[in-house]
Amino acid sequence: MTDLIIDESAAIRQKISGMINDHAFRIILSKPKKGSGAKYNKINILLKKDYYQAECYTDKQVFHLNYSAEETADFCTRSMLEDYDQLNAWSDSLEYQMMISKKGRMSFKRRQAASGNMPKKQAEHNRVKKYLLPEGTMIPPLLDMGIFTKNGRVAASMHDKYRQINRFMEIIDDALKNYRFDKNRPLKVVDFGCGKSYLTFVLYYFLTQVKGLDVKMIGLDLKEDVIKKCNASAKKYGYEDLEFQVGDIGCYRDDVPADMVITLHACDTATDHALFHAVKWNAGMIFSVPCCQHELNGQFQTDELKIIGRYGIVKERTMALMTDAIRANLLECCGYRTQLMEFVDFENTPKNLLIRAVHKNTRSKKIDITRHRETASSESVKDQRLREVEEMMNSFHLTPTFHTLLKDAGYI
Repeated sequence: MTDLIIDESAAIRQKISGMINDHAFRIILSKPKKGSGAKYNKINILLKKDYYQAECYTDKQVFHLNYSAEETADFCTRSMLEDYDQLNAWSDSLEYQMMISKKGRMSFKRRQAASGNMPKKQAEHNRVKKYLLPEGTMIPPLLDMGIFTKNGRVAASMHDKYRQINRFMEIIDDALKNYRFDKNRPLKVVDFGCGKSYLTFVLYYFLTQVKGLDVKMIGLDLKEDVIKKCNASAKKYGYEDLEFQVGDIGCYRDDVPADMVITLHACDTATDHALFHAVKWNAGMIFSVPCCQHELNGQFQTDELKIIGRYGIVKERTMALMTDAIRANLLECCGYRTQLMEFVDFENTPKNLLIRAVHKNTRSKKIDITRHRETASSESVKDQRLREVEEMMNSFHLTPTFHTLLKDAGYI
């Protein structure tokens, strides 16, 4: 056992870095300094495969923070200099203890850990999550987004976004499993309001490289500079059948119908125009994350439920949900089996609702339809869904764009 008495912050950092280089799997910061104003009573730091997670304890709550190994060394060093007087850590065979005296001097001990004193290494879950876009795979868009490091690992600060992207791929993959493909032509995908197209690139990779599909994909957005950069990136990645175009969703024209329509965060009624294109094309799959549903908020009137309009935030959220409920019902009227799903998006905003619609005529015959047995004929279901929409419209004096588009074109 060794004892060192040192008062230099560099030495504290050196010792902590040594623990982390020895793959310490648990680090505990305790004994808050008197008068330091430390936010947490104790911090328990655990090694999670290729990053560390800090569990920060107050009297009533626990907060979690993720750090890379380098960031963990910085965090622990700063914490010992400013907030805590004791650090304990364990690697597979060693136990470490660092103490800061009242005079601000550091003592450090390192010894072989007695088996009885070793904390249990946190066990991994019995079933490791298998992602559709696994770590260790060199996926160029994820590298450029900073989600993957150069060796194909997930960056410490990007685990949430990595899980969100995989969740979106799972939702699409689930629809593809029961989709009846036309083997005579590529799967046509149109992404309305693609923006910088991070997800468009990842989806193209997933469909072509993971699923092995022949795909023709188009991204549409209003910003010429963004589209120029997207086309340059597609060329860099070698994505020959991914093309980006400048255009307005409402005015978009394409004689070749799409099999899959995607619209993520198309603002307000732009989502309605994207859904209308999908219906006109008889698209087999629709994936939409609506955004900024302002239209009905300005139309809402009622004599009976004035409480909804009394509070701005209540009215705004109620109208957003009504907007998407109407859209879902109208898609049902047009022959789609529609789901409204809770989904955390890629910018961590409150907009976390996704519309997934699959046309009934494009589902594989192998699907177990007993899970979706309807109690009435398709025509009566259509009439019921439409009646529900129009009752809501009449009750609150609403004129939703998607209803107008479909009615004017004779679809309802």
